Amino acid sequence: MGSRALAGAMLCALLAPALLLAGSSSGSKFKGPELSIKGAQHVIRAGQTLNLTCRGEMVHSWSLPEAPSKESKRLKVIKYACGRNGKQFCSSLTLSRTQANDTGYYRCKYPSSSAVKKKTESTVYIFINDTGSPFVELHSNIPKIIHMTDGGEMIIPCRVTAPDIAVTLKKIPLETLIPDGKTIIWDSTKGFIIPKATYKFIGLMSCETTIDGNKYSTKYLTHRQTNTIFDVQLNTPNLVKLLKGDSLAINCTVSADWNTRVQMTWSYPGEVNHRASITKRIGQNTDANIFYSILVVDKVRDIDKGQYTCHVKSGPSVKSVNTTVHVYDKAFITLNHRRKSVLEAVAGRKSYRLSMKVKAFPAPEVVWLKDGLPAAEKCARYVVKDYSLIIRDVAEEDAGNYTITLSIRQWNLYKNLTVTLIVNVKPQIYEKAVSSFPDPNLYLLGSKQVLTCTVYGIPQPKITWIWHPCRQNHSKAR
Repeated sequence: MGSRALAGAMLCALLAPALLLAGSSSGSKFKGPELSIKGAQHVIRAGQTLNLTCRGEMVHSWSLPEAPSKESKRLKVIKYACGRNGKQFCSSLTLSRTQANDTGYYRCKYPSSSAVKKKTESTVYIFINDTGSPFVELHSNIPKIIHMTDGGEMIIPCRVTAPDIAVTLKKIPLETLIPDGKTIIWDSTKGFIIPKATYKFIGLMSCETTIDGNKYSTKYLTHRQTNTIFDVQLNTPNLVKLLKGDSLAINCTVSADWNTRVQMTWSYPGEVNHRASITKRIGQNTDANIFYSILVVDKVRDIDKGQYTCHVKSGPSVKSVNTTVHVYDKAFITLNHRRKSVLEAVAGRKSYRLSMKVKAFPAPEVVWLKDGLPAAEKCARYVVKDYSLIIRDVAEEDAGNYTITLSIRQWNLYKNLTVTLIVNVKPQIYEKAVSSFPDPNLYLLGSKQVLTCTVYGIPQPKITWIWHPCRQNHSKAR
């Protein structure tokens, strides 16, 4: 017999008693994976070795408490064929030098995709009894935070290393909370269970026990969490324009209620390639908690253009805000007349706007000229706003040629365009008639007279004379 076969035979011989403890013969049908230790709980002393065997109809895996699952040096798992003709699957788990924080559930389970219509998991809770460490987790100096919601279940997780350890729950400084099986329930595998937590349980809690005259305690700080999000804002406009190679930085700021904690995530075009770096921080003001998430792309490329969305979540509360990023290959200016190249306005109008169609990036420097001179310097009634020139209280002298000049000096880009403004003046009659005689005007019959009408307006008004003869009135002499 070869060395491997001999070793396999010896291993099966050693494990035979454990398999017999499982209560099934090699030819029996399983209800699910079977553990060598029966019952829901089992206690061993700290420092001893834990031996567990699992047998089933298919390959299985182990699920362990956090401490032993991370310490491979103390843990060994061996898988092998077993049963009649080696048609069953067995594995043995050995955990040496056990310690208090090895306490917990040990599970043997089939894969979640298993098609077996039976129990797929077997579980046993193992207590590692350590008289010097009655609590599985000890929080003596800094209490562990326990989140709670009004009316929801809350667990103070002061698990113990032996099922018969008596634990007292206290609310610091003076109140002792007595388990009654309804409002407070003690479970040595979980801790103190509070099915419907209220404000009464908000504060600093202490789980305490005394063993061999020594007092032990572990502390928890309960925190009532709310989900009130006041506001979500970005520090950028709805449209962000950048040139290739520029840096992009977007700050998402969330204000929330004092007891609210939020999750902040981003969705953006380069997310798959991890194009952005994201940093987070928290602050406070007098009314709220302030959360920040800052997204930075060092040198933008074409793949970075698109929508950037900041998602904020706190329990059922969800909010989001977004901005769109455009990335241009190079700087540019396009300039055209918005209407015509010759425009007309009427004198006396309160304001008139001269504007052009402009598309440019980066934003160019804007100067308006009137007849070749800077318009804003020429007259205080001229105001430059964006790409427009606003003329206030339009007058006849505002007529002329207006030129807009755009420049991006860094890129040596310059554009200009001229528009002509005609200012129309309403006709005004300055003198209806001229006479050297006082009213009423008397002239000799048959004499020649000249009447003058003085009128001004743009364009030149047309003058028309209308004569209305007087009706003669004859009275009889008496």
